[in-house]
Amino acid sequence: MRAPLHRTAPLALTVLAALALAAAAPASAVPADDAGPVLTTGSTGGAAVAAGDALAATLAGGSATFYSTATSTTGVTCATSQLSATVLTNPTAPGTATESMTGLTFGSCTANVTGVTSVQSLTVDTRPYGVSIDDGTGLPVTLTGGSAGQIQATAVLNSWFGTITCTYRLSGAFTGTADNGGQSLTFTNEHFAKSGGSGLCPGDGYFSASYGPVADTSQSGAPAVYVN
Repeated sequence: MRAPLHRTAPLALTVLAALALAAAAPASAVPADDAGPVLTTGSTGGAAVAAGDALAATLAGGSATFYSTATSTTGVTCATSQLSATVLTNPTAPGTATESMTGLTFGSCTANVTGVTSVQSLTVDTRPYGVSIDDGTGLPVTLTGGSAGQIQATAVLNSWFGTITCTYRLSGAFTGTADNGGQSLTFTNEHFAKSGGSGLCPGDGYFSASYGPVADTSQSGAPAVYVN
């Protein structure tokens, strides 16, 4: 003879309650000790980039530009550019990795400024700079002046009136974004204000460039660097 229904009800309720609690419980989190670093090589979640490693990147297509306004195409355009940096800290994610930017060079530069016939050089002075890479929303990247002073750019130009030198200093923050899709860093319309030079020099300069893939040249095969 089957047991009366009221005798199985407590067991059924217990099972249902256990299932409800299991559904409501949060998924098991990765233990803090297993969390990875902000910067890795090869892939997100890959091997940690070590403090002291050297990083490098060239232009990720396109050119590096230093235009007179944020919306114009008048100024200096460089077909080649390379940045280099040394990793200082690479903490456990979520967090902010820090670097020292030791090099930012430009080559094959031309100008379309009235009175300017060619470009001798475009340099970014007063290095090294501090670099922070945050793994928060948008993967923001920030450059700051170092012990040598504020971030500064100098253009040496040949003109109708001889050689002229135009000096610019950063106005405000120098910020960009990282992108794991191309392991790149992008800077758009970073504003510099004229701090010295000929009257032929534009009053402002807006720097834009994208670099990638960023590679860890201290590691065998120079693997690409990702932000976690």
